[in-house]
Amino acid sequence: MMEIENWMKQYCGAVRAAFGDRVRYIGLQGSRGRGEAGPDSDIDVVCILDSCSLQDLETYRAAVKDLPDRDKLCGFVSGTAELAAWDRGELFQFRRDTTDWCGRLADLLPPEEPGDARRALHQGACGLYHLCCHNFLHGRSREAVAEACKAAVFLLQAKLYVEQGLYCRRRSDLEQHLTGQDLEILQTAQALKAGECREDLTALTDRLFAWCRDVIGQQKAI
Repeated sequence: MMEIENWMKQYCGAVRAAFGDRVRYIGLQGSRGRGEAGPDSDIDVVCILDSCSLQDLETYRAAVKDLPDRDKLCGFVSGTAELAAWDRGELFQFRRDTTDWCGRLADLLPPEEPGDARRALHQGACGLYHLCCHNFLHGRSREAVAEACKAAVFLLQAKLYVEQGLYCRRRSDLEQHLTGQDLEILQTAQALKAGECREDLTALTDRLFAWCRDVIGQQKAI
């Protein structure tokens, strides 16, 4: 398995060589940032420039093209102004799932507000609810709903924070604080990630759809 620290040093060197002091921040997200990566996991890197144009994206592509495991590189690239004005619901997870490598992410983000976690949960549940409906009616893709189940883990983190004031970055820690439907969603996501889930499209959709419906209803009641 790749040594992520050495890889990140190569990445930082390549990006700094291309952009110099225009690089305001570099961080690592996702399973590699949490220490939960498998051999095929993506490398979710955050790169914030002073500003970001299409030409900058071209420069970025050229800068990283020869890095090892280039095919695994993904993540988030933007300018500082766009990040500072980003949707607050999305920033709830963003600020918590990012490990600083060059610079401090907190210096580039607006102060958090009490409603950010609830916004993240509500928006996310609405999005997955719609995905379940659309995919079940039209797409009929088990893979799509499986990916949605995995995405629901981020909403479970926000839900726990809203309800108990706790944030668990690692899945193993999160599992210790969940019960009922919430725990079922996490366990389904974990089984899917490990390739151990054999449930079909209907079963997966039914579980996730019902969970999203309940979450949306709970937010309306508050």
